[in-house]
Amino acid sequence: MAPTQLTARRDLGEVEPASSRQNWTRSAVAATEDAVFVGTAAGRVIALETATDATPDGGERWETRGDNPVVSMAASEDALVVGERGGDGLVRVLDTETGDVRWTYATADDVGTATRDSLFFRPYVVDLAVTGDRVVVAARRYERDGEERRWRSVVLGFDRGGRLAWRRRVHASPIAVDADGDRVAVAYNRCPNPEQDGLVLLDAHTGARVASWDPETGGDRRVGDVAFAGDGDALAVASHGDKRGYLIDFEGSERWRLDLATERRVDGETVYAYPTHVCVADGAAVFVTGNTFAESTRDPDARHPDEHTAVGVDLDGGERLWTRDTGGFARSAVAAGSRVFVPSAQHFREREAERHGVHTFDATAGHLRTDDLPGIPTAVAAGGGVLAVVEEPVEYHDEGVTRGAYRLRTRPIR
Repeated sequence: MAPTQLTARRDLGEVEPASSRQNWTRSAVAATEDAVFVGTAAGRVIALETATDATPDGGERWETRGDNPVVSMAASEDALVVGERGGDGLVRVLDTETGDVRWTYATADDVGTATRDSLFFRPYVVDLAVTGDRVVVAARRYERDGEERRWRSVVLGFDRGGRLAWRRRVHASPIAVDADGDRVAVAYNRCPNPEQDGLVLLDAHTGARVASWDPETGGDRRVGDVAFAGDGDALAVASHGDKRGYLIDFEGSERWRLDLATERRVDGETVYAYPTHVCVADGAAVFVTGNTFAESTRDPDARHPDEHTAVGVDLDGGERLWTRDTGGFARSAVAAGSRVFVPSAQHFREREAERHGVHTFDATAGHLRTDDLPGIPTAVAAGGGVLAVVEEPVEYHDEGVTRGAYRLRTRPIR
């Protein structure tokens, strides 16, 4: 029997097509045991019932509207946490059954409002997590004056009722949050202050620093992503500083490290690629690398041989289990059970539409299947036996042809 393909579940309206290069995040998706939630560039949040044998077409549960693009989501069984980019950098906590707003918080009160009418300068709720009795929020705002660039950011811990329990302000750029029980890990990818570590482990109840780690490579590039590993006693870390993958314990000590896309001489250029994502499943860490860059230019002719690559690594020994070319830039890496899902969007230098799709991996054995898409996958979630993907239209600058559409696609996880 042929595997079930991703099917168009819901039209999400009109949106400007993405271009050859990666556009900023403007959509989000989350999944629980019985529903899929999608947030759009127009500020809509839609809840759809997960299809079952009894209700094969699922059905809409509710819809709400906001004023700014929904760019981050975290869901528990009873609460959906939604983060926006723009305006006040609003966080909304919604009831998963009714869509009713339980509480809101304006992160602009902490990071400030945009100093320029530009998307990149607006308050941005980067990532969210729900753990125990805490909702954790990471938000940032960027500003630039000539050659001087500044990031103002905050990590916030709320109780489920919306009371602010703790706050940590930093002049750095948070990029990812993961939570497990009473611990929260925060990854910072831009740290102009050399004393700011790229990885910080916090107590979820108090916000107190438990441990920290940094690749200590100089410059402001630090960490690209983080995921709790093992029995929750270690962290898998994608390092922007030295383009390696790490397993770190809670004392900040390295258990192992692995070269992913470190500097290499190719066709006369020294090139590298940043490890952009990591997730953990079934005793393995899966790292994903991004675009090729070079020491001398942001747009090199050469290609790093390990750009746009997924790598499975044994958690116990740090041994490479498998490697797979993903074909294009990945916005995330998501784990569910023993499966890992990696979207492949534009390869903005090669511009081959055949690269668009979502790859499914067994965490320890490697590639299982690829679901092709006409547009680009920009947000992925897995839960309740369902894979959910936001597809966005794309128009390469040298073609003038719009591929794909703005829609939610789903399929059963098998």
